[in-house]
Amino acid sequence: MKILILKPSSLGDVVHALPVLRLLKLHLPDSEIFWWLESSLVPLLADDPDLAGIFSFHRQDWSSPLNWPHLATSVRAMRHEHFDWAIDLQGLARSGLFSWLANAGVSIGLDNDREGAREGARLYYDVLTPRSPPRTHAVDRYLAVLPQLRVPVHQNFQWLPERPLIASIVREKWRPGDSRWIALLPGARWDDKRWPVENFVELVKLLTPLAPDFKFAILGGNSDRALGRQIAAAHPTRCLDLTGQTSLPEMIEWLRASELVITNDTGPMHIAAALRKPIIALFGPTEPDSTGPYGQRQNVLQTRSLPCVPCQKSTCSYREPLACLYAVTPEMVCEKALSRLRTV
Repeated sequence: MKILILKPSSLGDVVHALPVLRLLKLHLPDSEIFWWLESSLVPLLADDPDLAGIFSFHRQDWSSPLNWPHLATSVRAMRHEHFDWAIDLQGLARSGLFSWLANAGVSIGLDNDREGAREGARLYYDVLTPRSPPRTHAVDRYLAVLPQLRVPVHQNFQWLPERPLIASIVREKWRPGDSRWIALLPGARWDDKRWPVENFVELVKLLTPLAPDFKFAILGGNSDRALGRQIAAAHPTRCLDLTGQTSLPEMIEWLRASELVITNDTGPMHIAAALRKPIIALFGPTEPDSTGPYGQRQNVLQTRSLPCVPCQKSTCSYREPLACLYAVTPEMVCEKALSRLRTV
């Protein structure tokens, strides 16, 4: 049995789709499973024990006919594997087309507003998964394909397997030692999903005397460096600014080593949820029921008193800009953090 999973992006969405891989491999241990993945996310799944291979997808290949030969090569490589199943979890026209071009025995896809229906991708599938109810979490929307394939759905799997080599590199590079860590994730793809940086600063000042056994690891990409510097300046001896310094696998191991993760609605939040770490998620314009930290809806802080929440928009047009985020105060987060720390 050969299986192709198509879920090229984004980081959080790929993490949401991993339970499909885990349960397929548990139920069909002799299967060979491949993944069609955007090139920047290959480190997430490189050397994954449940994957036989990755077809790297370069987003820029679509932008110019000069890159189309690379796409043709990728299609030929996929067709050469003679897949029995192609499972499209992206559900857009591009992924639907590739699932059809892979020429698998059976092509399976979703039929939701976000996947399958939005760009007519469902026209490419042989088997359609029944539509999920509104506000169903992305993880459960993806898992809904498995009953169609007679694969049982349960939670008895390791979402992100340990990577001892990467963990040893983290220990060697940053020497976290025996310290206890709270991870802070101040970045987000949309500006209006970012809890104000001054609130993170105030949170560090509030928590420092109340949680004396803990230090703060500030994680993020290059675009978050300014945020990291500002937060770390609140207490330089207790903060380790790692923004722009870790690879994706190293960031995962830092989250694995942390005892609490305080985070915006961002891809690494979903990694923390996959690692089953205690989370405090700070939400503004987005809907936590469908894209919040899986299994930790109760740990989302969001005001629902404003008429625009959740607006699901990447820019704020409310009369008080970012009012939904400012309504979540550092004192509220501090109280929630102390409550969570008492249970770890």
